[in-house]
Amino acid sequence: MTELLSIVVPTYNEEGNVLALYKRVAAVLDAQPDLEWELIFALDAPTDRTAELIVQLRERDLRVKMVRLSRRFGQPMATLAGLSYASGDATVVMDCDLQDPPELIPALIERWHEGYDVVSARRSRRAGETLLRRVVAWAGYRVIARISEVDIPPDTGDYRLLSRRVVDNVLSLTESHGFLRGLVALVGFSQTTVPYDRAPRASGRSSYSRLYGSLRIGLNGIVGFSRYPLQLISLAGIVFAMLAFLLAVAYAVAKIGGVGFPIGNPTVVIVVAFFSGIQMLSLGVIGEYVGRIYDEARHRPKFIVESTYGLESQQREPIVSDEPARLARPRA
Repeated sequence: MTELLSIVVPTYNEEGNVLALYKRVAAVLDAQPDLEWELIFALDAPTDRTAELIVQLRERDLRVKMVRLSRRFGQPMATLAGLSYASGDATVVMDCDLQDPPELIPALIERWHEGYDVVSARRSRRAGETLLRRVVAWAGYRVIARISEVDIPPDTGDYRLLSRRVVDNVLSLTESHGFLRGLVALVGFSQTTVPYDRAPRASGRSSYSRLYGSLRIGLNGIVGFSRYPLQLISLAGIVFAMLAFLLAVAYAVAKIGGVGFPIGNPTVVIVVAFFSGIQMLSLGVIGEYVGRIYDEARHRPKFIVESTYGLESQQREPIVSDEPARLARPRA
């Protein structure tokens, strides 16, 4: 039985990696028996020769396809755009910088054949990353796993295989943030991981901020899939109100008892500054949630497609079904 595998690659300025990625993907997938494949580059409005090189690749191999967004919508939206055009029985999402090794795809397919709908690549080692970046990533994953309302596996990025029914259900969700690992965890189904060593970037310079980008993604995961920060604010408000009450009682007792309690400008400044900081932090957290509500209420499109190559009639409408997918069951 022949299977179709879609490879979705969100891409920005990757002119130095496009050809190398294609060669490695083709070498790996052409060796797989009974497997047809398509390589979909989802371009987030690049400013270099990335689009030109992909068009040249398509002239040599019609399995190479491209969807180009009208402006920069960000990697998450480019990924969703690619998924909306993927027609495979299963879809693999991976980066273009070759930090996600294509040689791992057969292992992902193997676990899929065992009956798993989602097979995530779990990073065992992060080559080429600074100590600060690794510490932030390690802490961020643990915090999200601890407070998230869905089970997001730690040390996993967007590199994963999704069955057809998972792709359809993810596309049916209306959230505008596009946090893929959270959306995939939200739809459920049987999920597992495959460990791998993450390689350094093959070529070029990443437009992704190593520290700020990680913090932004982590905050997106927390706000999008947990109400814990709001609950923490409520708890902190109760605690600080009790502390303020106890402080007032202490002042009153000291005054009645004639104790020389140090009350002066420094004390007032410290207390006011402390509680002002707490209030600003609380407003910031609440603002993140209000901003998310505002984004969802506008119902703007997640992305706008400028052009496609090889995908003119291929975009799929999400079909949500509770019936088991044909290839989500173990093979006989």
